[in-house]
Amino acid sequence: MRHGGRILAEALKAHGVERVFSVPGESFLAALDGLYDAGIPNTVCRQEGGAAMMAEAWGKMTGRPGICFVTRGPGATNASAGVHVAKQDSTPMVLFVGQIARTDRDREAFQEVDYRQMFGGLAKWAAEIDATDRIPEYVARAFDLAMSGRPGPVVLALPEDMLSAESGVPDLTPAPRPVPGISDAQLAAITEALAGAERPLVIPGGSVWTQEDADRLARFAETWGLPVAVPFRRQHLFDNRLPNSVGDLGVGMNPKLGEALREADCILSLGSRLGDTLTNGYELMSPAAQGRRIIHVYPDPDEIGHLWRADPGIAACPRAALKALADAPAPRQWSDWTARLRANYEAWRQPKETPGAVKMERVMTWLSDNLPEDAIIANGAGNFATFIHRYHQFKRVGTQLAPTSGSMGYGLPAAVAAKIRHPERTVVCVAGDGDIQMTVNELSTAAQEGAAVIVIVANNGRYGTIRMHQERHYPGRVSGTDLFNPDFAALARAYGGHGEMVERDEDFAGAFQRAQAAGTLAVIELRLDPEALTAGATLTEVRAAGEAALRARAPAEQKPAPAPVPAPAPAPEPPRGFLGRLFGR
Repeated sequence: MRHGGRILAEALKAHGVERVFSVPGESFLAALDGLYDAGIPNTVCRQEGGAAMMAEAWGKMTGRPGICFVTRGPGATNASAGVHVAKQDSTPMVLFVGQIARTDRDREAFQEVDYRQMFGGLAKWAAEIDATDRIPEYVARAFDLAMSGRPGPVVLALPEDMLSAESGVPDLTPAPRPVPGISDAQLAAITEALAGAERPLVIPGGSVWTQEDADRLARFAETWGLPVAVPFRRQHLFDNRLPNSVGDLGVGMNPKLGEALREADCILSLGSRLGDTLTNGYELMSPAAQGRRIIHVYPDPDEIGHLWRADPGIAACPRAALKALADAPAPRQWSDWTARLRANYEAWRQPKETPGAVKMERVMTWLSDNLPEDAIIANGAGNFATFIHRYHQFKRVGTQLAPTSGSMGYGLPAAVAAKIRHPERTVVCVAGDGDIQMTVNELSTAAQEGAAVIVIVANNGRYGTIRMHQERHYPGRVSGTDLFNPDFAALARAYGGHGEMVERDEDFAGAFQRAQAAGTLAVIELRLDPEALTAGATLTEVRAAGEAALRARAPAEQKPAPAPVPAPAPAPEPPRGFLGRLFGR
């Protein structure tokens, strides 16, 4: 006989769980006790959103569900931020939520929430385990669902009396994973569709890739002479240095690559949903007027036909399709088309100078040139990230941890999880000043775990992305976007780490090397010029564009009245008679 917490922990151990992330709560004390007995390390975090983001990042890195434990009510609502990341990023994850006792259900007991209803639109499956002897069954199903088809998050609620009750239920052995593969007919359909294209584009996608997959993609692209454009924040899926790499499709993309997407007559999607960030809000490709052939290889059959009319549509593992394509003979070559797109990418990477003594384009170029190839870059959301997308070249799979959902605060928790997972590798979090303060308390988690992450804070004193949109739509009317910030370097020292402030470009390299040598968590604060709003435009330029747009759409009554047009002189009366009427006009 074992209590439910021990049964749960043994089920996790059977499924290969190496670590969990949590914020403790009295609602799942038995589960904590079970983790202790099972010897599963438990990283205690400072807020449930950070804990869920760490679990999500763990799922990205391992291809197995990241595990998070949080308490009921406020704990679960905080954790929903990480569940949303896992949903939109297609990352396997299981969130366990402590729950009120079963006997108190439907009384609006202390912190009671219906988690099926709460997470119904965020998770692949949300359920509550009502019987102790069904724990192994629920856990097995949760793992299978989190990894099957399109990977994603699963939420299981754990009533506290169910967890503390005892049962003699045996453990369940995890089921073997389905054997992936595609048929000869499916491979032939892909080859035939590509053979008829003049301007094809290969777009890989998904969160669960290996270096072997990337190597196969490189071999396929080289053999066929095909251009590969990676989706938003999936740049690590394909070595950016290769001649077939033509850039990333997403927020802040190269306009010429956007035009190439518009121009492409055939898209081979290997695991990408081809969503709104990739298509610039469906302007470059529209589900309403597709205008091109789309070969859609996707693991979830429900996604095929959701946005695009695929021809062919293949419900299969894109990695299995890639394995077959890597060794398939090329029906033709598209080297000239690929070379043109590559030249556009190389031109786009030439730094565009921004104002100020510290320039993000130079910082990111230095990192790209000097970091080890296996260094991990983690980031959240903000205009600062466009400098990463544009200037950092990712070389290997698993070196980019970034939310396709655009979630602020993701970078630091992800970096902490990455350093715990790979203590021997350099892990850098690049964050904005608004972004980092969403989860800055996880510096404490880093210190407790001995996770020597290096955090680079781009401090321009504002929520830059929102300020950009504000200036475009309401120029000069600033509300709610300016920030008062702490001394970030001093904050790192307060947590027992290393902190420096950089106010000149030439000082960055030395500061980074000292941060590496410190062997502790480190924060490098970059003091940016407030004018440096984006990788492509200054604050003044954005405001001027907003003012011009405002003038263009001003109501007619606010425009100067047009000069009066003189009335035309009356036409002379035509001569009388037939010929007069005919020629007198």
